This record gives sequence, C-alpha cells and structure tokens, in this order.
Amino acid sequence: MDWQKTLSNLVDKLVGWAESVVLQLPNLVLALLIVILFWIASRLLARGLRHVLEKTPAPRQIRTLTVRLAAIVLFTTGLFVALSVLNLDKTVTSLLAGAGILGLALGFAFQDMAANFMAGVYFAFARPIHVGDIIETNSYFGTVERVDLRSLILRLPEGQIVLLPNKEVFEKPLVNYSSTGRRRVDLPVGVSYGDDLQKAKRLAMAAVEALPGRDKARPVELFYTEFGDSSINFVVRFWIDFRKQADYLAALSDAIVSIKRAFDEADITIPFPIRTLDFGIVGGEKLSEMLPPRLKGGGAGGE
Repeated sequence: MDWQKTLSNLVDKLVGWAESVVLQLPNLVLALLIVILFWIASRLLARGLRHVLEKTPAPRQIRTLTVRLAAIVLFTTGLFVALSVLNLDKTVTSLLAGAGILGLALGFAFQDMAANFMAGVYFAFARPIHVGDIIETNSYFGTVERVDLRSLILRLPEGQIVLLPNKEVFEKPLVNYSSTGRRRVDLPVGVSYGDDLQKAKRLAMAAVEALPGRDKARPVELFYTEFGDSSINFVVRFWIDFRKQADYLAALSDAIVSIKRAFDEADITIPFPIRTLDFGIVGGEKLSEMLPPRLKGGGAGGE
C-alpha cells in the first residue's frame, strides 16, 4: 500500500473541503441572516395576527391555532430559503418528500386524534354548543364546562366530570336542551276508574295553569293516554323558561304538588298499583284453613 499517495489524497480532500467552506462563508452568513430575519418576522406576524383576531368573534382555540400555524409556516419558509442559498436544493426536495411521507404515516397512526381535531374545528366555527348549555350525548346528560379542539368537558348533575372526545360527540346524536331557552314538562298522572274524567281534566289543567313559572304564551295540554291496571292515565304538558336543570325539576315538583292538592280537595283519587297475592287457595276453602298451623291464631303469645 502506497502510504505517501494515500496521505496526499487525504490532504487534497481536506484542502478542497476547506476551500469550499471558505467559498461558502458568504452564503452561510446570508443563510444565517435569512433565518434570523424570518424568525423575527414570524414573531411579529404572530403578534399582529393575534391583535387582529382578538377583535373578531372567532373562538379562542381557533385564534391560537391560526396564529401558531401562520408563524410556523413563515419560519419554515425562511429555512427553505436559507437552504436554497446554500445550494442545498436537493436537500430541500428530500426534506419535502420526507415530510410528506412522515405526514402520511402520522395521519394513519393518529387518525383518531386528527378526527377529534377536525371535529373540534367544526364545533369552534359552527358553535352548536356553548359553555353552560345542558346537553345529552353518548348516554351522558349534563352541563358543558369547556369545549376545546380535542374534547368536550361535561359536568353531570351528580357532580362528576366526563371528558368526551370531539369525534364521539360529532358522530353521535346530540340533544341541546338550552338552545331555545324553553322546555316542555310532561307529567304522567292517573285517576281512578270511578272518577269523572272531564272533571279531573279541568282540575288538573287549572292547577297547572296557576303555576307561577309556566310560559303563559303556550297553553297547557292534557291527553288521556291509556287504560292502566288500576287507573286511567293521562299526561299533562306545559312549557317553562329553561336555563338550568333546576328550573325543570322545580316546575315538575310544583305541578305534582298542585295537581295532588286539587285532586284531594275534589275527592278525586290517584290510585296506587294493586297487587293480588295467590296463596294457592282452592275454591270454597277459607284462608285460615289453608294457613300452616304455626300461622294460625295470630297471637303474640304463641299457639
């Protein structure tokens, strides 16, 4: 092996690299200046864009996301420009191709997270629900505590906190009880078969119409619905102004008290369920004769 020739080639290569570095120094300085300028520009853009968006009705999450994306895009553009100044166009192409492949792989790996994010963007713009709304979705009923770009925070009436992914809320039916500011109360009641149904109807409707929290713009409705086992059943319906679940519960409670008082004063019976107990008695036999000896007599002292 010719060590002298090998050493000479190594020195020539090192000298070539040194010359390339010296020749690239102006480009390196220019590239560094470009990176610094684009970094400053991205900060200024973020500050100005944040100031402008604060004057719009756009949700806070969308404003924050827009500002960050704009700053990242501008700074990334500066990096690509700096690489082009250094004659690293092939590197730029390779980076873009790699970013595309990486983005595709991450899209498959985090598709649920991406779906939650897109659903959060929809909620932020369409705003079908707001903080404080009472909703029912995915078998949960409660008050909306917070809506962000990934999840919805729901407080149940019992006080528990439920975190629901936005995708689940977007894909499943959602009932918003607060969207109209009104809610109908449906109260099922039953009266005895021996009572006058027209009289019971008048009394029940009058009792509900006198409630202070009722929406006077909508009439009280009462419909008989079925012949029950021990009563003729009906439902009385009326509307209330609705802001919180306590409004509904208070109206329901007041209606029950008012109807019960009206029926008691008019001697109208609200029957309770009747149960028949079968002791296996044969026709013609007395109950006392069918009971076991230990149950006969019924005295506290024994037999």
